[in-house]
Amino acid sequence: MTKNTGNQGRRQDQHRPPSALENFRPLLIDVALPLGSYYVLKEAFGMGTFAALAWSSVGPALRTVWSLVRKRSANGLALLILTVNVVGLALSSVSGDPRLMLAKDGAVSSTVALGILVSVALGRPMMTEGMKPFLVKGDPAKEGAWQRLVAGTAAGSAAFRRKERVFSLVWGVALLVECVARVVGAYTVPVDTMVWLGGVLMTVVMAGAFVVSGAVAVVPMEHLLREEAAAGRGDAAKRVGPAGDSRGELAAAA
Repeated sequence: MTKNTGNQGRRQDQHRPPSALENFRPLLIDVALPLGSYYVLKEAFGMGTFAALAWSSVGPALRTVWSLVRKRSANGLALLILTVNVVGLALSSVSGDPRLMLAKDGAVSSTVALGILVSVALGRPMMTEGMKPFLVKGDPAKEGAWQRLVAGTAAGSAAFRRKERVFSLVWGVALLVECVARVVGAYTVPVDTMVWLGGVLMTVVMAGAFVVSGAVAVVPMEHLLREEAAAGRGDAAKRVGPAGDSRGELAAAA
Protein backbone atom coordinates (compact mmCIF):
# COMPACT_ATOMS: atom_id res chain seq x y z
CA MET A 1 0.00 0.00 0.00
CA THR A 2 2.75 2.39 1.03
CA LYS A 3 4.88 1.30 -1.92
CA ASN A 4 2.09 2.03 -4.40
CA THR A 5 1.51 5.43 -2.84
CA GLY A 6 5.22 6.17 -3.21
CA ASN A 7 5.19 5.12 -6.85
CA GLN A 8 2.17 7.31 -7.53
CA GLY A 9 3.88 10.22 -5.83
CA ARG A 10 6.96 9.78 -8.00
CA ARG A 11 4.82 9.58 -11.17
CA GLN A 12 2.97 12.75 -10.23
CA ASP A 13 6.26 14.49 -9.52
CA GLN A 14 7.63 13.42 -12.90
CA HIS A 15 4.59 14.87 -14.67
CA ARG A 16 4.46 18.02 -12.57
CA PRO A 17 4.63 21.03 -14.88
CA PRO A 18 7.84 23.01 -14.38
CA SER A 19 7.42 26.29 -12.51
CA ALA A 20 8.26 29.65 -14.03
CA LEU A 21 11.40 29.73 -11.90
CA GLU A 22 12.53 26.35 -13.27
CA ASN A 23 11.88 27.48 -16.85
CA PHE A 24 13.84 30.70 -16.48
CA ARG A 25 16.58 29.35 -14.19
CA PRO A 26 19.27 29.13 -16.93
CA LEU A 27 18.66 32.74 -17.96
CA LEU A 28 18.53 33.96 -14.36
CA ILE A 29 21.75 32.22 -13.31
CA ASP A 30 23.82 32.54 -16.48
CA VAL A 31 22.75 35.96 -17.78
CA ALA A 32 20.64 38.06 -15.38
CA LEU A 33 22.72 37.41 -12.26
CA PRO A 34 26.15 38.37 -13.67
CA LEU A 35 24.82 41.35 -15.63
CA GLY A 36 22.70 42.55 -12.71
CA SER A 37 25.56 42.14 -10.22
CA TYR A 38 27.83 44.21 -12.47
CA TYR A 39 25.45 47.19 -12.44
CA VAL A 40 24.68 46.84 -8.73
CA LEU A 41 28.36 46.73 -7.81
CA LYS A 42 29.19 49.62 -10.12
CA GLU A 43 26.26 51.94 -9.47
CA ALA A 44 25.06 51.07 -5.95
CA PHE A 45 28.41 50.25 -4.33
CA GLY A 46 30.56 52.64 -6.34
CA MET A 47 33.04 50.05 -7.57
CA GLY A 48 35.20 50.83 -10.56
CA THR A 49 34.53 49.19 -13.91
CA PHE A 50 37.42 46.74 -13.51
CA ALA A 51 36.40 45.60 -10.00
CA ALA A 52 32.71 45.30 -10.91
CA LEU A 53 33.51 43.23 -14.01
CA ALA A 54 35.89 41.03 -12.03
CA TRP A 55 33.41 40.25 -9.23
CA SER A 56 30.49 39.72 -11.64
CA SER A 57 32.63 37.17 -13.49
CA VAL A 58 32.83 34.88 -10.46
CA GLY A 59 29.39 33.31 -11.04
CA PRO A 60 29.88 32.48 -14.75
CA ALA A 61 33.38 31.19 -14.00
CA LEU A 62 32.10 28.82 -11.31
CA ARG A 63 29.22 27.67 -13.54
CA THR A 64 31.63 26.97 -16.40
CA VAL A 65 34.02 24.99 -14.17
CA TRP A 66 31.10 23.07 -12.61
CA SER A 67 29.76 22.11 -16.05
CA LEU A 68 33.20 20.96 -17.19
CA VAL A 69 33.73 18.86 -14.04
CA ARG A 70 30.21 17.48 -13.58
CA LYS A 71 28.83 17.24 -17.14
CA ARG A 72 32.09 17.11 -19.13
CA SER A 73 30.77 19.95 -21.29
CA ALA A 74 30.91 23.74 -21.19
CA ASN A 75 27.85 25.75 -20.15
CA GLY A 76 27.32 27.89 -23.26
CA LEU A 77 25.59 30.90 -21.72
CA ALA A 78 27.87 31.06 -18.68
CA LEU A 79 30.96 30.70 -20.88
CA LEU A 80 29.77 33.47 -23.20
CA ILE A 81 29.10 35.90 -20.33
CA LEU A 82 32.49 35.02 -18.83
CA THR A 83 34.18 35.72 -22.18
CA VAL A 84 32.40 39.05 -22.51
CA ASN A 85 33.51 40.04 -19.01
CA VAL A 86 37.10 39.05 -19.76
CA VAL A 87 37.03 41.18 -22.91
CA GLY A 88 35.58 44.03 -20.85
CA LEU A 89 38.37 43.63 -18.30
CA ALA A 90 40.98 43.72 -21.05
CA LEU A 91 39.45 46.88 -22.52
CA SER A 92 38.69 48.64 -19.23
CA SER A 93 42.23 50.05 -19.13
CA VAL A 94 41.68 51.83 -22.44
CA SER A 95 41.42 55.53 -21.75
CA GLY A 96 42.27 58.90 -23.19
CA ASP A 97 40.94 58.59 -26.72
CA PRO A 98 37.15 59.19 -26.68
CA ARG A 99 36.71 57.53 -30.07
CA LEU A 100 38.51 54.42 -28.86
CA MET A 101 36.30 54.40 -25.77
CA LEU A 102 33.22 54.43 -28.03
CA ALA A 103 34.62 51.75 -30.33
CA LYS A 104 35.42 49.35 -27.46
CA ASP A 105 31.68 48.80 -26.84
CA GLY A 106 31.59 47.24 -30.31
CA ALA A 107 34.21 44.71 -29.19
CA VAL A 108 31.80 43.40 -26.56
CA SER A 109 29.03 43.02 -29.17
CA SER A 110 31.42 41.24 -31.50
CA THR A 111 32.42 38.80 -28.74
CA VAL A 112 28.78 37.89 -28.13
CA ALA A 113 28.09 37.67 -31.88
CA LEU A 114 31.08 35.41 -32.58
CA GLY A 115 30.17 33.19 -29.62
CA ILE A 116 26.65 32.75 -30.98
CA LEU A 117 27.84 32.10 -34.55
CA VAL A 118 30.41 29.53 -33.40
CA SER A 119 27.70 27.74 -31.40
CA VAL A 120 25.59 27.53 -34.59
CA ALA A 121 28.54 26.13 -36.55
CA LEU A 122 29.05 23.50 -33.84
CA GLY A 123 25.38 22.49 -34.02
CA ARG A 124 24.59 23.72 -30.49
CA PRO A 125 22.91 27.12 -31.02
CA MET A 126 23.44 29.20 -27.91
CA MET A 127 20.26 31.29 -28.09
CA THR A 128 18.01 28.24 -27.66
CA GLU A 129 18.02 28.37 -23.86
CA GLY A 130 16.75 31.93 -23.95
CA MET A 131 13.96 31.08 -26.37
CA LYS A 132 12.70 27.86 -24.76
CA PRO A 133 10.79 29.38 -21.78
CA PHE A 134 8.77 31.63 -24.09
CA LEU A 135 7.69 28.71 -26.29
CA VAL A 136 7.14 26.02 -23.65
CA LYS A 137 5.40 28.34 -21.13
CA GLY A 138 5.51 25.69 -18.39
CA ASP A 139 3.24 23.29 -20.31
CA PRO A 140 4.38 19.69 -19.60
CA ALA A 141 3.06 18.52 -22.99
CA LYS A 142 5.11 21.18 -24.76
CA GLU A 143 8.10 20.39 -22.57
CA GLY A 144 7.94 16.77 -23.68
CA ALA A 145 7.41 17.83 -27.29
CA TRP A 146 10.46 20.13 -27.08
CA GLN A 147 12.63 17.29 -25.79
CA ARG A 148 11.49 14.95 -28.58
CA LEU A 149 12.01 17.58 -31.27
CA VAL A 150 15.49 18.45 -30.03
CA ALA A 151 16.45 14.78 -29.58
CA GLY A 152 15.45 14.00 -33.18
CA THR A 153 12.75 11.47 -32.30
CA ALA A 154 9.78 13.50 -33.58
CA ALA A 155 8.48 13.86 -37.13
CA GLY A 156 9.29 17.57 -37.27
CA SER A 157 12.72 17.33 -35.61
CA ALA A 158 14.74 18.22 -38.72
CA ALA A 159 12.70 21.36 -39.42
CA PHE A 160 12.70 22.30 -35.73
CA ARG A 161 16.49 22.02 -35.39
CA ARG A 162 16.95 23.98 -38.61
CA LYS A 163 14.79 26.85 -37.31
CA GLU A 164 16.61 26.64 -33.99
CA ARG A 165 19.89 27.33 -35.79
CA VAL A 166 18.31 30.10 -37.87
CA PHE A 167 17.15 31.88 -34.70
CA SER A 168 20.68 32.02 -33.28
CA LEU A 169 22.12 32.87 -36.70
CA VAL A 170 19.87 35.94 -37.01
CA TRP A 171 20.95 37.22 -33.59
CA GLY A 172 24.62 36.52 -34.23
CA VAL A 173 24.60 38.36 -37.55
CA ALA A 174 22.56 41.25 -36.09
CA LEU A 175 25.04 41.78 -33.24
CA LEU A 176 27.97 41.54 -35.63
CA VAL A 177 26.41 44.21 -37.87
CA GLU A 178 25.82 46.38 -34.80
CA CYS A 179 29.47 45.97 -33.84
CA VAL A 180 30.75 47.00 -37.28
CA ALA A 181 28.37 49.98 -37.44
CA ARG A 182 29.41 51.10 -33.94
CA VAL A 183 33.13 50.94 -34.73
CA VAL A 184 32.71 52.73 -38.07
CA GLY A 185 30.54 55.39 -36.40
CA ALA A 186 33.06 55.89 -33.62
CA TYR A 187 35.66 57.05 -36.16
CA THR A 188 33.45 58.83 -38.71
CA VAL A 189 30.65 60.47 -36.70
CA PRO A 190 31.23 63.36 -34.27
CA VAL A 191 31.84 62.06 -30.74
CA ASP A 192 28.91 64.00 -29.21
CA THR A 193 26.57 62.50 -31.81
CA MET A 194 27.90 58.98 -31.43
CA VAL A 195 27.34 59.04 -27.66
CA TRP A 196 23.55 58.98 -28.11
CA LEU A 197 23.57 57.34 -31.56
CA GLY A 198 25.14 54.19 -30.10
CA GLY A 199 22.08 53.58 -27.93
CA VAL A 200 19.74 54.23 -30.84
CA LEU A 201 21.74 51.85 -33.01
CA MET A 202 21.53 49.08 -30.44
CA THR A 203 17.76 49.59 -30.04
CA VAL A 204 17.18 49.42 -33.81
CA VAL A 205 19.31 46.29 -34.18
CA MET A 206 17.58 44.55 -31.26
CA ALA A 207 14.12 45.43 -32.60
CA GLY A 208 15.05 44.24 -36.08
CA ALA A 209 16.46 40.97 -34.71
CA PHE A 210 13.27 40.36 -32.71
CA VAL A 211 11.07 40.90 -35.76
CA VAL A 212 13.17 38.87 -38.22
CA SER A 213 13.94 35.97 -35.85
CA GLY A 214 10.30 35.83 -34.83
CA ALA A 215 9.09 35.60 -38.41
CA VAL A 216 11.66 33.12 -39.75
CA ALA A 217 12.22 30.96 -36.67
CA VAL A 218 10.02 31.49 -33.60
CA VAL A 219 6.63 31.29 -35.32
CA PRO A 220 7.48 28.10 -37.31
CA MET A 221 9.01 26.51 -34.18
CA GLU A 222 5.92 27.34 -32.14
CA HIS A 223 3.76 25.70 -34.82
CA LEU A 224 5.94 22.55 -34.82
CA LEU A 225 5.89 22.48 -31.03
CA ARG A 226 2.08 22.65 -30.92
CA GLU A 227 1.78 19.87 -33.49
CA GLU A 228 4.18 17.60 -31.61
CA ALA A 229 2.49 18.32 -28.26
CA ALA A 230 -0.89 17.42 -29.78
CA ALA A 231 0.58 14.24 -31.24
CA GLY A 232 2.02 13.35 -27.86
CA ARG A 233 -1.35 13.83 -26.17
CA GLY A 234 -2.96 11.61 -28.82
CA ASP A 235 -0.41 8.85 -28.27
CA ALA A 236 -0.92 9.05 -24.51
CA ALA A 237 -4.70 8.78 -24.94
CA LYS A 238 -4.32 5.65 -27.07
CA ARG A 239 -2.27 3.98 -24.35
CA VAL A 240 -4.95 4.57 -21.71
CA GLY A 241 -7.80 2.07 -21.34
CA PRO A 242 -11.47 2.84 -20.72
CA ALA A 243 -11.03 2.86 -16.94
CA GLY A 244 -8.03 5.16 -17.14
CA ASP A 245 -5.43 2.38 -16.67
CA SER A 246 -2.46 2.07 -18.97
CA ARG A 247 -2.78 -0.88 -21.37
CA GLY A 248 0.83 -1.68 -20.76
CA GLU A 249 0.24 -1.83 -17.00
CA LEU A 250 -2.86 -4.01 -17.48
CA ALA A 251 -0.93 -6.38 -19.68
CA ALA A 252 1.87 -6.58 -17.14
CA ALA A 253 -0.61 -7.23 -14.33
CA ALA A 254 -2.20 -10.05 -16.35
